[in-house]
Amino acid sequence: MRDQYVKVVQQSISYMEEHVTEVISTEEVAEHVAYSPFHFHRIFQSVTGMTLAEYVRRRRLTHAACDLVMTNEKIINIAIKYHFSSQESFTRAFKHLFQVSPAKYRRFTRKLMVKEEDIPMEHVMPRGWLPSGSNPFDYEMGSDFKTVHGGRASGVIRSKKEQISGFGTMMQMFKAKKYRDKRMRFAAFVKAENVELWAGLWMRVDGEAEEIVAFDNMESRAIKGTVNWNQYEIVLDVPSDGAIISIGLLLCGAGSVWIDNITFEEVDETVEVTSKEPLQDLPDEPMNLQFELDFHEEGPE
Repeated sequence: MRDQYVKVVQQSISYMEEHVTEVISTEEVAEHVAYSPFHFHRIFQSVTGMTLAEYVRRRRLTHAACDLVMTNEKIINIAIKYHFSSQESFTRAFKHLFQVSPAKYRRFTRKLMVKEEDIPMEHVMPRGWLPSGSNPFDYEMGSDFKTVHGGRASGVIRSKKEQISGFGTMMQMFKAKKYRDKRMRFAAFVKAENVELWAGLWMRVDGEAEEIVAFDNMESRAIKGTVNWNQYEIVLDVPSDGAIISIGLLLCGAGSVWIDNITFEEVDETVEVTSKEPLQDLPDEPMNLQFELDFHEEGPE
């Protein structure tokens, strides 16, 4: 059931992303995904952690922030474009989300972008994030101030070549002690552009001996091609012997992929784990050292 709800929310977000500058109602979106408004509202809030109205408002403000930086449009015109009744109401909402006025945001971010253009992207990894993968040097990884889902910046992985056989990932590693014996949900909004092979979130839990005790990388439900912003999630149980948790975004092959609005939170047992295949149990001792077991199972002639 949880998988179905996640798909419904993803469908609704795709619809809203296409109509963000239009009037959007809960009833309209609910009808699009064939649910009653009441039921859909509950599903959307349980998956995203916010109401539909809050989500639309945040996305409009983020689009408005991009317009402030990338265009010379008057603030009042931007406010009207994103359905605010006045420049004053737009300014109040904008300051609540970004902590500065639209005018100050425009000036500050433009200056910041000019400075960043002089620095290679691979040298400005977001604080706390690490580049990794089989071919990390075939990718640019860092912060993007132009393509964002919420706030001022997103993380991005972008291939440097048209043909790449390996993968690159932006990742974090942290101690698992705080999360042992808990079911944890790693969720984020992801946008993809011309992804040749596949992309996705990934999460891994390693034990004290550095063995993998829990893992999911979305390969079975991968992001491919060009896809607008949408929310994806990984849910794993962190066992009592978990030592290190790693989370990240990976891009396999050529293309570009962005990540933003990440959450890492405990969920209850009603939220199913996303890794459907249990890790292989290792035997306690070596076996079949003479390569005869298969013949013994056939029995005597």
